[in-house]
Amino acid sequence: MEYYNLEVCGLKRRLPIIQISDNLKIASFVLLGDCELATKAAYELSKNLSCDIIVTAEAKGITLAHEIAKNLGMKDFIVARKSKKAYMNETIDVDVDSITTKNIQKLYLDKEDLDKIKGKRVALVDDVISTGKSLEALSNLVTKAGGKIVKKLSILAEGDASKRDDIVYLEKLPLFYV
Repeated sequence: MEYYNLEVCGLKRRLPIIQISDNLKIASFVLLGDCELATKAAYELSKNLSCDIIVTAEAKGITLAHEIAKNLGMKDFIVARKSKKAYMNETIDVDVDSITTKNIQKLYLDKEDLDKIKGKRVALVDDVISTGKSLEALSNLVTKAGGKIVKKLSILAEGDASKRDDIVYLEKLPLFYV
């Protein structure tokens, strides 16, 4: 197996390179379970951040969103769910087409989330921004909920995402074309 050596926030990680299509491989970055990296990355991303609420999509950005919210002294943050749960009432949704998922999915927010977002300054959080489709869906969902997006944060910007001027990220991650 091939690997990509990543260094972020002074921490080194060895990422397996996996094939996701006939002509594309990516370095597989999984933040879930990596407390050390989530804590350090959240500290860096929290600097000079001013917002009312943090919003992330299920699931890989949850750890980072939790740490950023904690750093900012927030009592909670919001997770847009990828399926409508039985406890969710009066939901809104948007479609999302991610590079790492084969089918189009949906992101959902319920009434309780909508009340926390409406009229608020929102920071969007994800672990990796690549094509930007997940981030765009999350942006559309927050806008639909009446929130104002003030920052878009991630640990890594993959491929052309590193050329974007509307996101804040800590390190670049290359794409591998075959």
